[in-house]
Amino acid sequence: MLEQLAESGLQSVGFAPGFDRQGRLDDARKAEAVALARKADTVLLFLGLDEIKESEGIDRSDMKLAVNQLDLLEAIGQVNPNVVVVLSAGASLETPWLKNCRALVYGALGGQAGAGAMLDVLTGKVCPSGKLAETWANAYHETPARAHFGGEGRTVEYRESLYVGYRYHQTAGIPAAFPFGYGLSYTSFEYSDLKAGPAGVTLTVTNTGSVAGAEIVQLYVAKPDAKIFRPAQELKGFARVFLNPGESREVTIPLDDKAFRYWNVLTNHWEVEGGCYELRVGASCEDIRLQAEVTVEGTAAPDPYAGKEMLHYKTAEVRKITDAEFEALLGRPIPESKTKIDRNMTLGELSHGRSPLGWAASAVLGHLLRKSMENGKPDLNILFQYNMPLRALAKMTNGAVSMGMVDGIVMEAQGFWIIGLLRVAYEAIKNVILNAQLEKRLHQG
Repeated sequence: MLEQLAESGLQSVGFAPGFDRQGRLDDARKAEAVALARKADTVLLFLGLDEIKESEGIDRSDMKLAVNQLDLLEAIGQVNPNVVVVLSAGASLETPWLKNCRALVYGALGGQAGAGAMLDVLTGKVCPSGKLAETWANAYHETPARAHFGGEGRTVEYRESLYVGYRYHQTAGIPAAFPFGYGLSYTSFEYSDLKAGPAGVTLTVTNTGSVAGAEIVQLYVAKPDAKIFRPAQELKGFARVFLNPGESREVTIPLDDKAFRYWNVLTNHWEVEGGCYELRVGASCEDIRLQAEVTVEGTAAPDPYAGKEMLHYKTAEVRKITDAEFEALLGRPIPESKTKIDRNMTLGELSHGRSPLGWAASAVLGHLLRKSMENGKPDLNILFQYNMPLRALAKMTNGAVSMGMVDGIVMEAQGFWIIGLLRVAYEAIKNVILNAQLEKRLHQG
């Protein structure tokens, strides 16, 4: 960003790191940033998640920015109210701190050219047109998976079923901080002249602002009188249209047979509930501008949940789902929460096995991981390895480990110490021979 800033046309009064990336308190850095903020007309404050908070192979323990970042935002806001937060994060966050900034620009994980793209948006060279691909909840405890995802136990129960993201929030009536499909722009758009049928919709979109920009028109399908439990509405299509100021264009969003169907566990087939549907067109799931009704012919399939107690699935109160309701949805008893020593066990979980070699491997990886985090420089390779299932060894080692060798490691972890080691050795020799034969064929080809 600093390299790109010189070419942006913005006049910078300077740069200050402001905070430690791994969350340590640093009063000197904060004081330097606050002093610099006093000299600026507008502050660009870059906040986000680090490798410990968010990475492959782990789940986040909360949805918060680090305390030292929030302290800095509040301190800068007290000396300069014109704060623009540029946020780098791969997923949604709680945002009670919005009161301390004038604008929030979400850069997600920008990648190699992210800095230049962000400056183009900040300077107005490009009109932003991005829309959120996920719901931003007000708080972690208001998310549908809060009660059953992660935490204690050996299993994760997806009790929320269809009610993920906006499908949960809108059906259960839980307000969101930022809804699915939301996104601001430097211009405005008007929707008109909706024509709708089971095959899709056509409408006119007009740029009513003063700058050129793109709009993402979203089409949601709803069945308010549904007998089969389903979300209040579901995204079934969208279209992107770029318009100059004052320009209008006709936009078509098609629908196919998949737009109205649901999976029926009784018939083991996709089915359609016949009757009246609402086609809703909007700029987000909560900003519906136009809507129309269409009639769709159904397949007359029986209700797969008839006679079963599914009250909380009908109301989307998924945090209240009982064991009986979840078993009715599963169609079988809830699996026991116990450790299974198989290909899906992670390297970090080898401590649950019956092999001293596994215990040692798990302990060494755990020690190295904790040490790297304590030093403020998390080793992502070790992090991936610690949380990697054994089966991935056969896919991530460029042919050095075969699935047969993995099965030998599993036998070792199950307590078959000698047989397991012999199986690993046998499969290793076999793997070397097969790899050599393959390489020879490739060279001959």
